[in-house]
Amino acid sequence: MLGNFTYHNPVRVHFGPDSLDQLAGELAGYGPSVMLAYGGGSIKRSGLYDRIVGILSAAGKNVFEDAGVMSNPTVEKLDEGRKIARENNVDLILAVGGGSVIDYAKAVSVSAWYDGDAWEKFFLKMEGPDGRVIPVGDVLTMSGTGSETNGGSVITNHEQGLKIGHVFGSDVMPKFAIVNPKLTFTVPDYQMRAGIYDAFNHICEQYFSGSDDSTSDYIAEGLMRSLVHASRIAVKDPTNYEARSNISWVCTWALNTAIACGKATDWEAHMIGQAVGALTDATHGMTLSAVSLPYYRLVMPYGVEKFARFARVVWEVPAEGRTTEELAAAGLDAMSAWMDEIGVVKHLSELGFTEDMIDGAVRGTFILTGGYHPLSTDEVARILRESL
Repeated sequence: MLGNFTYHNPVRVHFGPDSLDQLAGELAGYGPSVMLAYGGGSIKRSGLYDRIVGILSAAGKNVFEDAGVMSNPTVEKLDEGRKIARENNVDLILAVGGGSVIDYAKAVSVSAWYDGDAWEKFFLKMEGPDGRVIPVGDVLTMSGTGSETNGGSVITNHEQGLKIGHVFGSDVMPKFAIVNPKLTFTVPDYQMRAGIYDAFNHICEQYFSGSDDSTSDYIAEGLMRSLVHASRIAVKDPTNYEARSNISWVCTWALNTAIACGKATDWEAHMIGQAVGALTDATHGMTLSAVSLPYYRLVMPYGVEKFARFARVVWEVPAEGRTTEELAAAGLDAMSAWMDEIGVVKHLSELGFTEDMIDGAVRGTFILTGGYHPLSTDEVARILRESL
């Protein structure tokens, strides 16, 4: 492994079917005011809301609800949450839901006690918190984003046509995460599939960078193989606990910062996918699945050895009789076939994206340099056209 790195992940993860039993003990470490952030009505229909409110009540907490967190949290919603948190001097933000709710909670945590424009400071200027950060805890109901164990937060500004992610330091990471795979059973099938691909792409973004012999790559390959195997079971039997538990644990490890150690990391597919999401409000995992193959086919010649390894190790494509380039291409073909098998979107048109949105998406795509080939704006446009 090349270079220097510091690894620190302070999130305490309670995993398994009885993990919610640990919430009461976690709450004991915080003051009486808790902001309960969640999305729509799914946690009420499933009964999870009542269980959590009961635990909060038994712990003597004053609960201030912040409902209606959308799948792509907006700056307007962020300002609403900041107001609730500050006016009630909350001691803990408890995020119950998927990655969007947890992302949102982290954005509120850093900005509630900031007097200025939170969007400008934390997302346009990418500055860190310089004041009070409210602790966050989470109860995960959808696996995919990995937000439960990292410092990332993604917020959308529709007026500016931008969707921006900011990865804050370990002080913004949740203090604890409750990961009960059974809670993910209530997620609609479409969202389950999107979450699977989201996690897979998180691993790819870190894997497809660098050319040294890196332990992080061996871990990434194992995670991808596990996710592919479990996904094939879960799409046929969504309540198979073993498969869903493995998916949940892979999703957590895909973005808990561990496999980024010693890596440059890419993240360009995410930049394109987020630009699409800013214009369409489409499900994040599906924007990634729609743009990934055209992106990887474009950059493959610049990192062909790694793509050939990907084919051989992750997809078990035989190398015999193939050139390195042919093997690399066959790996992406195998990935494409798996995407069809699990039923994710492969065309942006299915997400409401149209050709006249291309220029706006190009403008909203940040060009990063960690991958094998930094894109030109013309190449971004080409990927978007090929993704239609």
